Amino acid sequence: MLVALTGVPGVGKTSVTSEAMKRVDVDFNLINYGDFMFKCAKKRDLVNHRDEMRELNKEVQKEVQKDAAEEIHKLNNESPVILDTHCTIKTPTGYLPGMPKWVLERIDPDYIVIVEADPSEILVRRMKDRNRFRDIESEELIESHQDINRAIAMSYSAISGSLVKIIKNHDGALEDAVDELKEILSEARLKMKDCENKDEW
Repeated sequence: MLVALTGVPGVGKTSVTSEAMKRVDVDFNLINYGDFMFKCAKKRDLVNHRDEMRELNKEVQKEVQKDAAEEIHKLNNESPVILDTHCTIKTPTGYLPGMPKWVLERIDPDYIVIVEADPSEILVRRMKDRNRFRDIESEELIESHQDINRAIAMSYSAISGSLVKIIKNHDGALEDAVDELKEILSEARLKMKDCENKDEW
């Protein structure tokens, strides 16, 4: 069982996920695709910090993606997973799919959740985050990125058969976003129980 949780940088995936996990009686393994990619890239001596990842050559990023997907596949066989990841990665030369076919085939998501917010909200959140070296983008570019994520998520769904859910994480409405994610995780819990009863984990 794997729930892929996506959204543009600064949308608040971490806040929504951490709160939702406190309210669901399931021991999900929360992992971050970027962390796995960073570890794989560091093993290859390609980067020093995570925000250098998007500067890597396209072909190199593909190889690192494959390495990370294989590691995540092993974990998913052991326990249910919430995978914090991106639909697309914005690079200097264009958008790179975060879950291309060779990744989807290994991680095999049951759900793809897209967390969104108004571009103006995301811009302010990015400016307040001093722990990351984020690019400063206009609201128009942030909106375009979210539109691209929606479109590519449906392509991922067509390949993998996963369900796609969009959750809005507006300022002052974190509880609403948490409740929506909690509902998805609860449905995943029921599906897991059904599989266990049929010995199909």
